[in-house]
Parts: sequence; C-alpha cells; structure tokens
Amino acid sequence: MIGIWILGDQLSPDHPALSALEQQLGAGQARRQCRILLLESSSVLAARRYHRQKLVLVWSAMRHFSEELRQAGWRVDHLETDRFSEGLAGWISHHGLTELQVMEPAERPFRRAIERLTLPIPLQWHPSNAFLWSREDFAAWAQPYKQLRMELFYREGRRRYGVLMEGDTPLGGQWNYDQDNRKAPPKGLAGPQPQWFEPDGITEAVIAKVDQLAAGLEAAGEAGLPGSSQPFGWAVTRQQALAVLEHFIATRLDGFGPYQDAMVTGQPTLWHALLSPYLNLGLLGPLEVIRRLEEAGLERGTPLASLEGVIRQILGWREYTHGLYWWFGEEYPARNHFGAARPLPAWLEQLGGSEMACVDTVLGELKATGYAHHIQRLMVLANYGLIAGLDPQALTAWFHRMFIDGYDWVMQTNVLGMGLFADGGLLASKPYAASGNYINRMGTYCKGCRYNPKQRSGETACPFNALYWDFLARHSDGLRRNPRMALVMKQLEKIPAEELAAIRATATAHMG
Repeated sequence: MIGIWILGDQLSPDHPALSALEQQLGAGQARRQCRILLLESSSVLAARRYHRQKLVLVWSAMRHFSEELRQAGWRVDHLETDRFSEGLAGWISHHGLTELQVMEPAERPFRRAIERLTLPIPLQWHPSNAFLWSREDFAAWAQPYKQLRMELFYREGRRRYGVLMEGDTPLGGQWNYDQDNRKAPPKGLAGPQPQWFEPDGITEAVIAKVDQLAAGLEAAGEAGLPGSSQPFGWAVTRQQALAVLEHFIATRLDGFGPYQDAMVTGQPTLWHALLSPYLNLGLLGPLEVIRRLEEAGLERGTPLASLEGVIRQILGWREYTHGLYWWFGEEYPARNHFGAARPLPAWLEQLGGSEMACVDTVLGELKATGYAHHIQRLMVLANYGLIAGLDPQALTAWFHRMFIDGYDWVMQTNVLGMGLFADGGLLASKPYAASGNYINRMGTYCKGCRYNPKQRSGETACPFNALYWDFLARHSDGLRRNPRMALVMKQLEKIPAEELAAIRATATAHMG
C-alpha cells in the first residue's frame, strides 16, 4: 500500500503524486492501492502564533479537500495530531504502508523537517506544481545575471508562456503599464464589494477549535492567538475559489489598474483580486488563473494597463519571489544590512494602538481578516519597520504569522528583501523608505490623525517624517553610494543642522 502525504498548502486537484499514480496504475487501481494523509497539527503554534483567520482558512480548506477526495473515490485519512512526526508514524504503522510519496514543499524549513524524520519506509519526492518555474529553470535563467531584476524575468515569462503576446512582441507594444497604475485616490473612491462566503458546518467546527486553542493558551498564561476568528468569509474549497476568480473578473478586473496603490479608509480591498490565499494553498493553479484572466480580459475589452497589471502580479512577482527564495539560499533569512535591532512595538502584536491613523487603520483591517493589500504592507507596515530600525527577522516572522497568504517563501523576499532592504540590494535596487508625504498623497488616513503629515519635528509631527529623515541620517554614508538615493540625500544635506537635530530628537522620542 502506497501512502501519499498532502501538505496543507498543496490542496490541488492536480496534485502530482495523485496524477502520477493514476497514470501508472489507472484511476481505479490507484484509488485501491494508496492511502492519502492530511495532518492537522497544533504543534505549528509552538513555533508561531498564527492569526486565527489563517488557521481557520488552512484547516478548513484541508478538511474540505479531504472530503472532496473521498467523494472522488480516494481513501483519505484526515488526522488531528499534536505533532506531525507522531501522526505520520502512527498512520504508516497502522496501515502497513510500504512507500511514502510527498510533493516538494514550497518552504525550505518544512523540507528540512521532513528530511529529518526517521521513516521506516522509502520516501519519494514529486516536483511541485504550485509554481510555473521550477527551481532548476529559475536557476538557469538567473545564472548569467549579476543583478536579478523582476522586469527581465517577467518578460521572459511572458515569452515562455505566450501571455499577452503578438508573436515576439508584447500586446500593445509595451511590456509594463505600471506607470498608469499609481493614481492617488480621488475623494469618495470606493471599490466593489468582495466575494465572501458564509461558513458551513466544517468551517464552524474549525472556528470553534481555533478559539478553544486560543483560550487554552491564555489560560495557561501564554500568548494567545492574534486576530479575530469571526466573521470569517474566505473561500475554503476550489469551487469557492473559482467563484472568487469569476467575481473578480466580473466586478473588479477592469478597474484593477489605476488605483491599485491607493489606500482608502473603510475600503480595505478596493479592486484587489484577493486570489493570493487560494494560489498559495493550491486551490487555484497559477497558469489556469493567468489564462482565464487573459481570455476574459481580452474578451471584455479590459484596459490593458489593468489586465497586464494583475497578470504581472502572478506571472511576474509571485514566480520571481519564489524563485529568489530558493536561489538566495539558506543564509538569506539571517541578513541584516542596516544592523537593525529594535524590538517590535507591542501594538504590532496587539494589532492596534500605535496612535498613527495609517498604521492603526491597516492593523484594524488585518485584525479582522488577516489581509492588507500590497501597498499597505510595503509602504505603511514594512516602511515603518525599515525607517524605525526594527529587527528584520522579528518583523518578517510577524508578517508570516499575521497574513492570510503569508508563508516562508513569500515573506523572506517580500519583507526582508523588498520591504526592509535587509539583504543590501539583492532584490530591490534601493530601500523603499518614504515619509508621511507619500502616505498622505496615496491615502486618506491622515485626515483626523493626531499627527501632522507636513510636520517633521515636535510632538505633533508625523512619526513617519521624523523616522524617515532620521533613517537617512543614520545610514547616510552607505546610502550616498546608491545612485538611486542621490536626489534624496541631497535634500538631507540641505536641512539645517539645528532642524535635523530636532527631527532626530523627535524620532528618538517616538521610539521611546
């Protein structure tokens, strides 16, 4: 009897182990000669206190996937266990399995954890189908370059998969319409309502379990679980995930482009697709989403800036960051270019209480759903971490725990590299540091905030302003060597010494 262990982020109907077995033995024989395991282990909370919505999403999706496999005729065991190793060992012994098959994990730590297991039977790995580019293909692309830039990789992906192409040239004669997609929000900007779902009995049982686990941790005097478990509206099945895709196409695709960088109070999703949790769980495949977006967008006459913009997020950025995660190697997570070491403020774990309207608005939305869009993540949360000098490893781990779509491969490159520049420029060509001026221009959060977005020093100065100039001053020697920082470093030099001292004192006072 062959055992197939399906991990919680591998909930694909085309799981390669199942597909390979069907090809080898035929559908009926494959179902008779194998058992499938999905393990729901509470031991994950020992390493990370995940957001409640994230735990509910993953565990409910696993339970629904198990039931769908059973209905398709597979023998499936969905087990709740304290530790993966114990649950796996007992399952192998109980069923007398002779071989274990596993799809390659997306995350390096989980691959290492599986390799450390002492298994009584042979282990066979299957290549992952969660990404279009294999690690080997990405390495072959990356090898000739001294600097790896996403735009070059994205263009190669467009050619490789024939997406938005006319022969050898990009549709519309332009590869990238990013400049068209950075508009500040006009007054009253509101996006369409997202697609949410009422929890069924399976999801309600998972919500009860998560809340019970949280209560147990708190009763034992330990840190509980962050975030709110209810209301919960995320898709937990492939059918629901496909419905989210179609809803995005019908109501949000055409408007996706222009205001994708905007931040509006009371509008946490605007025109964003909300597809990343389902891509990262395996409920949706990247190529099927790209093909459907391209087909529907061209049929609808979607503005090319919007269509290209959303496809670039999947075919470009998602594939690029995953490729870099493996390419950069095992030492990458420990990088700390600026030597940042400040501990995370308590309001990050509490998901509110910073007294900065932009930060507290984003944290409030994150607390409710486990979600914030990419500019909120990069230019509010990660930007604060960068200019305040927060410990990059601690902040990257915080992002991993809090976000509904957060995984090791996602957050290492997106937070450590893009957001915090802790890799010294391996990913980004300059630090994405910004003052309150950017947040004021691209968002509505500053209205009503106790801080003044135009003030750089004093008790009512926006902390982003003081921290921004303090960051530039702290690291001026190194930043001057970056040609992309030349203009802003000249602006720093023009600030009178007395004023700069007041700004830096304000930054110090803010950090306590």
